[in-house]
Amino acid sequence: MAKPLKAFITGITGQDGSYLAEFLLGKGYEVHGLVRRSSSISTHRISHLIGNPEVLDVSLFLHHGDLGDSSRLVQLMESIEPEEVYNLAAQSHVGVSFEGPENTGDITALGTLRMLEAIRRAGVSSKYYQASSSEMFGASPPPQNEGTPFYPRSPYGAAKVYSYWVTKNYRESYGMFASNGILFNHESPRRGETFVTRKITMAVAKILAGRQKKLQLGNLDAVRDWGYAPEYVQAMWLMMQEDQPDDFVVATGTKYSIRDFLGFAFGHVDLDWEKYVEVDPRFIRPAEVDALVGDHSKMTAATGWHPQVLTPELARIMVDADRQILEHAGSEWIDEPERT
Repeated sequence: MAKPLKAFITGITGQDGSYLAEFLLGKGYEVHGLVRRSSSISTHRISHLIGNPEVLDVSLFLHHGDLGDSSRLVQLMESIEPEEVYNLAAQSHVGVSFEGPENTGDITALGTLRMLEAIRRAGVSSKYYQASSSEMFGASPPPQNEGTPFYPRSPYGAAKVYSYWVTKNYRESYGMFASNGILFNHESPRRGETFVTRKITMAVAKILAGRQKKLQLGNLDAVRDWGYAPEYVQAMWLMMQEDQPDDFVVATGTKYSIRDFLGFAFGHVDLDWEKYVEVDPRFIRPAEVDALVGDHSKMTAATGWHPQVLTPELARIMVDADRQILEHAGSEWIDEPERT
C-alpha cells in the first residue's frame, strides 16, 4: 500500500486552513499543521477533526511553531518532509495592519521568506503554495487579473506584495515549485468575527434575538468580489497539481458593495438594514480600496475550476449558520462583535 502524501499547512486553525485540512484529509493526505502555542485553545475550527474516527485523526498532526522562528521551520521541514506546503498563516486583517504595521510586515512578509528558506535549507522537494491576496491590487481599477499592476493601500497589502515577489524569486532562483494563489475575498461561517461580512451576519442573528440594536460599520460603498471559502481551498490544491508552478487569480468575477451584502443578509430574514446600520468614522481606514473584482479566466482554463456559490447565496449561508450558532451558544456568545 502506497504511503499517503504529506501536506504541511501554516494557519491551519484559520478559516482557510481548517477547510483545507478537511479537504486534504478527504483525499487521503497525512496533514501536518503549524499552530502557535498560547495560553488559550485556538483550535476550535478543527476540533471536529481531532479525535474523530470518521476522518482518521491519526492522519492529522499539529506542531507548535511560528513563522517568526526560522530554526523551528527548518526543523519541521527536515522531520516531516512534506510533498506540499501551504503557507496560509499571516496577520490577515487589513484594518489591524494599520495599527500594527511592523508585526504585519514581520509575519505576513518575512514569514513567507522564512518558510521558503526553510524548505530550501532542509533540502526537501516540497511544492509550495503562497496565499497571496487581492489587496495587492489596491487602487488599480478592476477587473484585476494576473497582469494587473500592484498598488497596495495598506501595510497588509504591501506585505502581501513582498510575499508574492519573494515566492516568484525562489521559483526562478532555485527552481522551486512555488505558486501564488491571488485569492479575492472569500467568506464562510468560519470567517473571523472582526471581518465585515461575519460582523454583518452576526449582527443579523443578534438583532433577531433581541441582543443587539445597532451595527456600526465604515465605508458602505466599498465593492468586493466575495466567494465561498470551501471552494477556494479546492483551487489551492488544484494549483499544486499542475505540471508547472504559476500564479493564478481565484475569484467569482462578480461585484457587490457592502450595501449590497447588507441587503442580502438582512433581507434574508425580512429586515430593513437601513434601520439598524450606522456609519462610524472610527471604521474608515487611512487609505480605502474602492473596488476589487477578479478575473479568474486563467485559473479556469488551466484547471477547470469555477465558482459556484456567489455573494447572495453566501450571505444566506452565513446568516443561517450564525443564527444556529447563537441558538446553541446562548449567553456564551459575546453580545457585541469586536470592532473592525
